[in-house]
Amino acid sequence: MAGRCGAMAAGHWAGSGRGCAARWLRGWLLSPAPAAARRAHAGAADRLQREYDAVVIGAGHNGLVAAAYLQRAGLRTAVLEKRHVLGGAAVTEEIVPGFKFSRASYLLSLLRPQIYTDLELQRHGLRVLPRDPYSFTPLLEDRSPPRSLLLGNNRAQTQQQIAQFSQKDAQAYPEYEAFMEGLVSALDPLLDAAPVDTAALGQGSLLQRLSALRSLRPLLRAGLALGRQLPRYYEVLTAPISKILDQWFESEPLKATLATDAVIGAMASPHTPGSGYVLLHHVMGELEGRRGAWGYVSGGMGALSQAIARAAAARGAHIFSEKAVSHVLLGRDGQAQGIVLQDGTEVRSKLVLSNASPQITFLELIPQEQLPKDFVQRIQQVDTRSPVTKINVAVDRLPSFLAAPNARDGHPLPHHQCSIHLNCEGTHLLHQAFTEATHGHPSRRPMIELCIPSVLDPGLAPQGCHVVSLFTQYTPSVLAGGQHWDEQARNAYADTVFDCIEAYAPGFKASVIGRDILTPPDLERIFGLPGGNIFHGGMSLDQLYFARPAPSYSGYRSPIPGLYLCGSGAHPGGGVMGAAGRNAAHVALQDFRHLWWQ
Repeated sequence: MAGRCGAMAAGHWAGSGRGCAARWLRGWLLSPAPAAARRAHAGAADRLQREYDAVVIGAGHNGLVAAAYLQRAGLRTAVLEKRHVLGGAAVTEEIVPGFKFSRASYLLSLLRPQIYTDLELQRHGLRVLPRDPYSFTPLLEDRSPPRSLLLGNNRAQTQQQIAQFSQKDAQAYPEYEAFMEGLVSALDPLLDAAPVDTAALGQGSLLQRLSALRSLRPLLRAGLALGRQLPRYYEVLTAPISKILDQWFESEPLKATLATDAVIGAMASPHTPGSGYVLLHHVMGELEGRRGAWGYVSGGMGALSQAIARAAAARGAHIFSEKAVSHVLLGRDGQAQGIVLQDGTEVRSKLVLSNASPQITFLELIPQEQLPKDFVQRIQQVDTRSPVTKINVAVDRLPSFLAAPNARDGHPLPHHQCSIHLNCEGTHLLHQAFTEATHGHPSRRPMIELCIPSVLDPGLAPQGCHVVSLFTQYTPSVLAGGQHWDEQARNAYADTVFDCIEAYAPGFKASVIGRDILTPPDLERIFGLPGGNIFHGGMSLDQLYFARPAPSYSGYRSPIPGLYLCGSGAHPGGGVMGAAGRNAAHVALQDFRHLWWQ
């Protein structure tokens, strides 16, 4: 099983890692039983009641956010999670004893600022560790030492780094950042409201039409904010990111580094039209007031989910793990009336919110005959292709890069806290890796984003050791010839990734104690991500805003009255943002109050 590190679990005992490996072995022998771990979740209620005002299917971060807002408004709310751990893809798991991994999602930036405030997440234990510098791209080249590109918040130092490759690019970079900031600021309000209800605008009652017109305000404000720059910004949203970056820069390492944000998590090349929006999506966040900044969560991403769960539980929400939902309970009128667990237990409720993907929600939890045929077809046709294989690695020392060798004392250097981009010497490498995957072959030189959160959060690993997150692409869900991912294929791909890292940081392979390999089918099986897609569906323009998850159903309501979609498959899409959960809760609350006064 990939989750138990396969053949790599035996570890290595060389040099400075000996003490770390000994502690790892001790941890393995003394590690707590799984049942003990299952009891340690915030907000666990003693007993599941048979009736609530609202039931949330799935305790991903969006589901927990929705529950917190519903309970805050006075609705008796329960959250039902099928796994033994809360958080969906935002979890911390001890795959190798003593090493705590953010097993799926691994960085925080996009969480909406008002969620921090409304739910008092800091009071409930959330602590975010900002990174500065934040991006490091070492090169493979025939010079000693090889060059590298280090980007951080200090503008002068960042420009000095870029100037190694191009003085022109160094001068253009601040203007590029200001340009992107203008677009982000204009579009930002759209994230916090349901898309315009086009069905109500065309066919609704007078009151519904007036309400729909009011929902146009964020869209109109965005258009006014864009002003005369609208044509240029339109190009960013629709063009390949390679075209946009070519207009600004000439140096390939800088363009490739920036392009990673445009293709990450997407089965797309830098040359794919619309990839510019994905880049924009990843620079929309902020940390401590700094736009576009990303940080680690102290304790791993699961600590964020626990903080949200504590906020919901403090208001009275009931949150349960290991409660798998079989189907949504429907009344004779076709309205959602609760859920049925896999053990047959019925839980009645006036509202049901699903944090599961649109595919699970509408193709598995609802009888097909209860849904419009065109809606079912739309859900079936959502592009859920995923290029991602996530590899979590326990190591007994920090990697030492040829472009930036470690200090003699082995202590972390500034670049170790960064997102470290490998195989990013040029955008052509990203395109080549993408092309191989479209033919069913895992990339021979995959795009690798390597992060070492234990540099800023030492409690994630035994002393002297580290946890390494490898977010890699491109890997197809189904291999050439219809072959499926088996243990041999998983390990062969992981070995390819490790060989690539070894070229940049000799000695990396010898430092590995254990590894956890999650291919697209593994991400789907474990976390319920359709096709392994981290966004619950591609973030292409044809699957956003009005069309997410399907036209006429982008406002969180579904064809089933009383059933709402509150996960990443709804507007505004994927990432640890919480906006879908918050927005869906507000829509559901409006409907609940309307029912109350009828």
